[in-house]
Amino acid sequence: MAGKKKTRPFVTGLVVLGLVGTSGYLTLELRKQEVRGVAEVRDVGVLAGAGGKATASWPTGEERWTRHENPARSVLRGADGQVEAVLTDGARTAKLTGPARTFAEPTSTASKVSTTDWVRLMPRPWVKGAETQKWFKAWYAEVAGSTEDDVFAFASQYVAGARQQKDGKGVVFAGDANFGPLNTSGAEGGDLRLEQSDFYDYLGIPYAFRNGAVGTPEPMRARSLDCSGYMRMVLGYRARYPLMASDTSGDGLPRTANGMARSKQGVDVLPLTGITEQDRPAAIDQLQPGDLVFFKLDARTGPRLDHVGMVLGHDTEGHLIFISSREEVNGPTIGDIGGVSRLDGNGYYAKTLRSAKRL
Repeated sequence: MAGKKKTRPFVTGLVVLGLVGTSGYLTLELRKQEVRGVAEVRDVGVLAGAGGKATASWPTGEERWTRHENPARSVLRGADGQVEAVLTDGARTAKLTGPARTFAEPTSTASKVSTTDWVRLMPRPWVKGAETQKWFKAWYAEVAGSTEDDVFAFASQYVAGARQQKDGKGVVFAGDANFGPLNTSGAEGGDLRLEQSDFYDYLGIPYAFRNGAVGTPEPMRARSLDCSGYMRMVLGYRARYPLMASDTSGDGLPRTANGMARSKQGVDVLPLTGITEQDRPAAIDQLQPGDLVFFKLDARTGPRLDHVGMVLGHDTEGHLIFISSREEVNGPTIGDIGGVSRLDGNGYYAKTLRSAKRL
């Protein structure tokens, strides 16, 4: 079973550094990162799931819709001209404006993301003119101004120190997650922790996919989520986006980062053109909170993309930050251990970014 992760003092961060440095895989020394400690995200604002719904109704004529391109999308603005919703053609994730909240991880990064962006999943993909359809009117009336958990709230519920939550059957569906069990093979150049921990491994219960396949959890992976398993937990199990049993069976969000990046699901806001350094996207202006971002980190995986995260937003210094599950921190993080979590500039992850998708 995966070891229990706790918030530890700074000295533990140094121990982790030593282990990763000897693993031969994505060493922290090569990334030249300053270590501040083990990751812990603090919720500042309405992130505990205790919020309610503001009274909302379909626009009365004060709001107005506009159309934009690259990617094609509809934007709803209020009477004050401020953006209230961004809805992208072919995507189910909607970026809405709501109460302000702050994401911070003081033990591992100085970055702090203060935002009014909320990301929610629509019942069906957006199409031009859908603002006049009954399904959208009903959905928007329910979510406009709501402080019930959104995609970002879900994501924050698996970081170091997150409180454990159980459903009516006693299944733990949220709480501090590991990346995966320690790799005890002792192979030179091996990973510090094992990948392949999916959302049902975290849950510890079998999961029946829509195509009839059943995911069977491995006890040693309990409470663990690798990078793609984390995205599948947040977007799939929690937000209810359909999930594939693998990269090739079923329909919905594939199992791996590579499968997700190359899938026909959603909209490619930064199209994948290749995996080399020359294939890094030239601009990231099209990215918005909630987008999935894909990276090429490890030469051992050949042509496959091997890491995925989610755009969280701009920090207070103007840098675009993402959240993902990483082996160096042993779980979900926005911290800088193992690579600065910035998509702009020339940091480790910025240089290895290859594509992005809006589901």
